[in-house]
Amino acid sequence: MMRRTDQVGGGAELLAVPSLAAVREAACAYWHRRGLPTGPPQVAVAPGAPLLLLAVLAAAAGAPDGGGEGLRTPGSVLLPHPCPPWHAAQARQLGRTVHTVPVPAECGGVPDPFALLEAVRRSREAGEFPHALVLSVADDITGTAAPPELLHEVCEAAVAEGLLIVSDETWRDSSHDPHDTVVVSPAEMLTEAGRADHVVVLAGLGATDEVAAMGPGSGPGPGEAPPGIARFAATERGRTFGARVHHVLAELGAGLSGPAAAAAATTLREPPELLSRRAEAVRVHGESARALHRAVTAAGAVCRPPHLGRHLYVDLDPFRPRLAACGVTDAVRLEAELVRRLGPWARGGHRFGDDPGELRVRLATDLLSGAARPTGRDGGEPVAKGAAGPAARPHPQEWPGAAETLAQVQSVLVDLTDGSCQ
Repeated sequence: MMRRTDQVGGGAELLAVPSLAAVREAACAYWHRRGLPTGPPQVAVAPGAPLLLLAVLAAAAGAPDGGGEGLRTPGSVLLPHPCPPWHAAQARQLGRTVHTVPVPAECGGVPDPFALLEAVRRSREAGEFPHALVLSVADDITGTAAPPELLHEVCEAAVAEGLLIVSDETWRDSSHDPHDTVVVSPAEMLTEAGRADHVVVLAGLGATDEVAAMGPGSGPGPGEAPPGIARFAATERGRTFGARVHHVLAELGAGLSGPAAAAAATTLREPPELLSRRAEAVRVHGESARALHRAVTAAGAVCRPPHLGRHLYVDLDPFRPRLAACGVTDAVRLEAELVRRLGPWARGGHRFGDDPGELRVRLATDLLSGAARPTGRDGGEPVAKGAAGPAARPHPQEWPGAAETLAQVQSVLVDLTDGSCQ
């Protein structure tokens, strides 16, 4: 990445860039509305959440105690599985060993707390220094949110082992029913417990296409990733850690273009039109997810009920002998078979850190958009012909061809799970 001329010399210069200062101010208000009081020095901004995670992990590895002494032993990062592929990619790019920990039965995004402790023990026995846990309290891979009591156990275990918790909260505003799904940040829990130093909050702004939706020429340019933001603790150690992250970003020349910074600031201010678009997108994906879940479970597949985001995570491992009769013996072959029969909406669990031998697959709610659905003038969410607003828009199940698509999903899964290969 090319260094920007207005960001040379270190983190202090990066903090002083006017366009980024406006983004940090807007990010403070964004987090304040979510119960996390934040000041501008606590915020970092980068062109993309992956790059920001890279900087956070680099800072954590370089100064596990906040003092900048560096790692004396090989570092390792712990991740739940399944998880977004870019979480592991950033750790591996830094040369860190990645250890994945299974998620509990009730949700994805966070590791089982007892399995986490075991993974830390094994990492240390291997001569490594486990220094960070990356988790997602709102997990788009499985469409679930971590229950507060479970998240509390995970945070307690991580803090007891001296791990920095990096909380990816990119999808926290995608709950299908805000009254049903409570998304709590580890930053809230650990601040109340006096352990705020142990958590960094991370969020990408492009999850629901809000940055790009602010108007022609107002968002990231071609090839420019949607911005990411991070929040550090308002403590001396938090300030030291934040300074290290800003230094890493400055060394990478990780700045935003003027249009991208302006769009990010507007997005974080959450004007009414953006909130309206977000609510409509959440409604559509929520209804699609519930309809897809009904079709999947009617075929006998195991799948957690979706509560947020745009995906379901389907477990077909109980049908392994029957799937083997169709030549499907691992996640790679399962993905290939479902893509062949349903289109490009299936991704095998091996892509998200699960064992390739396990028969798991992520299905996108956009699978229903394979039906010929009407769209708005901007090519966005579907609308009924002549519709005047959200109240006139049809449910996803009412889109042309959607019922047939759901029936096809169920039929394909039934064929596979009863051994009737086609």
